Amino acid sequence: MAKAKIYSQYSIEAARLLGAQIKLGRKQRKWTETELASRASISRATLQKIEKGDMTCAIGSFFEVAILARVPLFEVDKSIMNLQIERINDKIALLPKTIHKSSKAVDDDF
Repeated sequence: MAKAKIYSQYSIEAARLLGAQIKLGRKQRKWTETELASRASISRATLQKIEKGDMTCAIGSFFEVAILARVPLFEVDKSIMNLQIERINDKIALLPKTIHKSSKAVDDDF
């Protein structure tokens, strides 16, 4: 039997917030659950889970439904978002490609 995943309270609340924003966006556009689910190529049951903030739903589904419901995720302007991605990738390039656990104990006894 698989062990249940435990999420932080912050993660749970963030998923609930995003789900509520998606539900609001859907209702403001006067779309039924079936209509939005169809647009996102997911089942109505999956959309219902997303709108409740269910942490077991795929993040890609969360993001796609949010975009369709016009819920801003990061930066609305694509050029700014692409610039942010480039900056982060530049920083990542300066860091080691792999992280290894130190095998030596740190001598911090002064």
